Amino acid sequence: MKAMLIKTYGEDAKFEAVEVDKPEVKSGHVLVKIAASSVNTVDTMIRKMGEDLPLSPEAPAILGMDFAGTIEAVGEDVTDFSAGDEVYGCAGGLADLPGTLAEYIAADAKLIARKPKNLSMAETAALPLVAITAYEGLTRAGIKKGQKVLVHGGSGGVGHIAVQLAKYWGADVYSTGGGDSQLALIEKLGATGINYKSESVEDYVAKHTDGSGFDIVYDSVGGENLTKSFEASALNGNVATTVSMCELDLTPAHFKGLSLHVVFMLIPMLHDFKREQHGEILTKLAEIIEAGELKPVLDEKLFSLEEASAAHARLESGKGMGKVVIEN
Repeated sequence: MKAMLIKTYGEDAKFEAVEVDKPEVKSGHVLVKIAASSVNTVDTMIRKMGEDLPLSPEAPAILGMDFAGTIEAVGEDVTDFSAGDEVYGCAGGLADLPGTLAEYIAADAKLIARKPKNLSMAETAALPLVAITAYEGLTRAGIKKGQKVLVHGGSGGVGHIAVQLAKYWGADVYSTGGGDSQLALIEKLGATGINYKSESVEDYVAKHTDGSGFDIVYDSVGGENLTKSFEASALNGNVATTVSMCELDLTPAHFKGLSLHVVFMLIPMLHDFKREQHGEILTKLAEIIEAGELKPVLDEKLFSLEEASAAHARLESGKGMGKVVIEN
């Protein structure tokens, strides 16, 4: 089969088209013919950092985590899926798991679910990593109807899904963005936009919460921005973040009694730990999508498998809006 291989890691590393053996289906797995995949920030980090990132596969490697496609064969002990089923998931591209920048993947059946019927393969491929991450963060933060929820970076991959899920669960949703196009998307998704470049945290907390703070802050920006999340939170509030690889003074969180939820959705894949939870979440997300309550935003430019390097460059450029998708 055709695959895009990264032979050496580094800032200028490029993908090369090669012919490799088609994976064999094994017990508990399904063989999927991939129709589309998508690029996530972690994919670009692996490509550039390689072995400096503990989750990186050994080079040469097939990267890519998200996919949508059609099952061609099922292994022993797989009872929930059959050949011909259209599925999606996040199932490779790290550690010892071959990735999705290829024509086929042998995926653990616990990590996948049936594709939403009302989305295209390209739209579906944009979802798994970011949607599971958004879902996990909001549910761990205990989201409830009527709460005030702030999403930092609501036009980004995780953020635009978190905004829609928070709305679906009945929250009053607000989101930060840094430009007219980002704020327009945030408003289109049903949240109240906040321009973080022109509004201070103190100002928008006073304006939207009468100074009491947000019940939940979902911080998809993280790092130093977490200090703003602590400042924006209500007393005994919840902060969920996807980026916490930093040194930070937790004193403000202490004096507000905040709960901090670090979301690292790759744990089931890396450690073979409760992988079935990903399949269960993807199944629930498909139900929400088919009810018309959630839809991914795709970048205007689609890429072919041979254009994997250009797709990575597109995401890293910051010029895209929505998920960068690769079609086979």
